Amino acid sequence: MTDTLTKTDEPIYKTDALIAQDIDQYLKVHEHKTMLRFITCGSVDDGKSTLIGRLLYDSKMIFEDQLAALEADSKRVGTQGQEIDFALLVDGLAAEREQGITIDVAYRFFATEKRKFIVADTPGHEQYTRNMVTGASTADLAVILIDARKGVLTQTRRHSYLAHLIGIKNIVLAINKMDLVDYDQAVYDGIVKDYTEFANSIGIKAFTAMPISGFKGDNITGPSDNTPWYKGPALIEHLETVEVDQVSDQEKPFRMAVQWVNRPNLDFRGFSGQIATGTVKVGDAIRVLPSGKTSTISRIVTLDGDLDEAIAGQSVTLCFADEVDCSRGDVIAASDNPPQAADQFEATIVWMADEEMLPGRPYWLKIGTQTVTATVQQPKYQVNVNTMEHLAAKTLDLNAIGIANLSTDKQIVFEPYDTNRTLGGFILIDKLTNATVAAGMLHFSLRRAQNVHWQATDVTREFHANLKNQKPAVLWFTGLSGAGKSTIANLVEKKLARMNRHTFLLDGDNVRHGLNKDLGFTDADRVENIRRVGEVAKLMTDAGLIVITAFISPFRAERDMVRSMMQPGEFIEVHIDTPLADAEARDVKGLYKKARSGELKNFTGIDSPYEAPQDPEIHIDTTGMSAEQAAEAIVARIIP
Repeated sequence: MTDTLTKTDEPIYKTDALIAQDIDQYLKVHEHKTMLRFITCGSVDDGKSTLIGRLLYDSKMIFEDQLAALEADSKRVGTQGQEIDFALLVDGLAAEREQGITIDVAYRFFATEKRKFIVADTPGHEQYTRNMVTGASTADLAVILIDARKGVLTQTRRHSYLAHLIGIKNIVLAINKMDLVDYDQAVYDGIVKDYTEFANSIGIKAFTAMPISGFKGDNITGPSDNTPWYKGPALIEHLETVEVDQVSDQEKPFRMAVQWVNRPNLDFRGFSGQIATGTVKVGDAIRVLPSGKTSTISRIVTLDGDLDEAIAGQSVTLCFADEVDCSRGDVIAASDNPPQAADQFEATIVWMADEEMLPGRPYWLKIGTQTVTATVQQPKYQVNVNTMEHLAAKTLDLNAIGIANLSTDKQIVFEPYDTNRTLGGFILIDKLTNATVAAGMLHFSLRRAQNVHWQATDVTREFHANLKNQKPAVLWFTGLSGAGKSTIANLVEKKLARMNRHTFLLDGDNVRHGLNKDLGFTDADRVENIRRVGEVAKLMTDAGLIVITAFISPFRAERDMVRSMMQPGEFIEVHIDTPLADAEARDVKGLYKKARSGELKNFTGIDSPYEAPQDPEIHIDTTGMSAEQAAEAIVARIIP
């Protein structure tokens, strides 16, 4: 490009080099802006999507073609007559546009001269509360909208409670649609008073209230002439200046969860992850948990080169001065101030699945980069978000919030959620469907997690097995009621006894007379029934016995749980496969008849499901062989 000069030789047009220099300078400024993640939440039709659309519009984050499409869509499916419907910038799903509501979480990016923003528009309907929790999990600030015409509603309370529970310390109470109440200060003051009383009751110590109109733009980017009585900041001004959690995280002790071990060649070994809290410098003493091994930092490696120091929020690769065992899921921490490790906790759980929680069922628990098996006990209580009452509960259903104890199959590194959201927040995942069923926050480890330890014994399980001249095993018979499990199991034990094998038969009915006499036949009780039997079977294999069990055990998850308790190869699943019609025709105990008449509830095969084994070690088709033949086949399989 050729310069065009005036008589004073000052350029009117910039050269390519000057333009490139300006762009580079702009990008550097933009790169070093702080980032604020925030959510908008509240009840249905409080104007959350409209507010975000207004923020995008006023921050000049809409291209001309997008604006043209917005104007066309506003006339076609908008809710504001012929005026621009800013909500359409965010509500992207067809169902959202048709109903004029938010269903999924919509994330949008925008920036001002002072800061970058990622905003999550979360749904207001109660059935989509789990989506709100998802959006809030990474937020530094929550904008809770209230329709000035309606005041504080149930979802306002629910979302406020969840925002506080998840640890969002910056709350903005945006009283929206002030234009529809003629900007009446008395209406505004009344809503602020009502919300203040509720906020104090749930522990929200401070919040910033402001009167706005997302549609008209009042108090969004600057003060509005329509509210001369309001002396506080506009919304954008507040968002630009509020302190983000990342700043406070830098002042905490150093913690970094290891995401992967970086080993590109024989000469380099580092541990990669994002620093959760604190700062780390070359030469700092560190401790790897849960092993407790110590070393010092020799290098801090990034894509842009080595650093002398790294802070919370940065993704780095750390190298140690010593050869220390460290892998994914471990936590690198300050040597003189490490976090805890435990396997039993009290936690708050927000249930997010349509199917209710089954106490005792094993779920995957993912916390940071750690993934373990966890079981949740019956809730201590459920929280009523409207009254803050503690309600008795045996389980948790969709959107319920409860306090419960949980245990993991091995120790995890953690900190209380209110101290460290990375090492204190977790999700529960269904092992069969891989669906996320709950989100939770750890409070503290239970005392028994530190006080109860495995006692070493001199007589080992191998000694017990050798003494009996056999290999321990669990023959787990499963099938419908009336399939013939108990009959075949009894025959198997008799045959093994004649072969001088040491056995013990755990029958479903017999166990319910003693060990499990307190349990019923709900799904939750069935899960606990199998868990207890599994623990007993495990102790018996430690004694060197061949354990034979005969239980309906209708759920795959619980059978897999028992399998995971045993040594590899010791759990042998035996599916006694009998069609429902045949099992019902036998009906020796008359149970099917009672279930069909409604006298017997939660009966497997009638009004409670049976999940047949998908790949059992032994499959017995009772339509093609007798009980005696089945027993012969099973014994021949386990003792050639």
